[in-house]
Amino acid sequence: MQPLNFPAYSFRIKNSQNRHYIFDGIRKKFVVLQPEEWVRQHVLHFLVFTKKYPKSLINVEKQLTVNTLKKRYDVVVFNPDGSIFLLVECKSPEIKINQSTFDQIARYNLQLQSQYLMVTNGLEHYYCEMDHQEEKYRFLKEIPDFSR
Repeated sequence: MQPLNFPAYSFRIKNSQNRHYIFDGIRKKFVVLQPEEWVRQHVLHFLVFTKKYPKSLINVEKQLTVNTLKKRYDVVVFNPDGSIFLLVECKSPEIKINQSTFDQIARYNLQLQSQYLMVTNGLEHYYCEMDHQEEKYRFLKEIPDFSR
């Protein structure tokens, strides 16, 4: 897999039946190693090891309903009170981040009401803070470290 724009992390990877698998420490299982999964695992390591978010507050690939359609978000980080702190959308490195990517995470966030958004393809990262009252977002250089 190609190097990504994250700190260097150590991953557990195994081969089985001619497929590569990577261990997901949040879901506590090996998952098929696809390009988007490579990005997702880097994001999870970034959140846990660099930003210091507790694993217990992180959720991966859960279903949500957006306008009667069933969708799946990539990563959510909860606040201790159960509200959503951060919503992350991961794309494969070859996918360019564009307006449709932001439209996708914005649609998800109408339902989830996250305080922060992160969009990444592993090479480029975009961070936003939501202003739900004004229905807009402000770009940030970084998301905050865990502080509770």
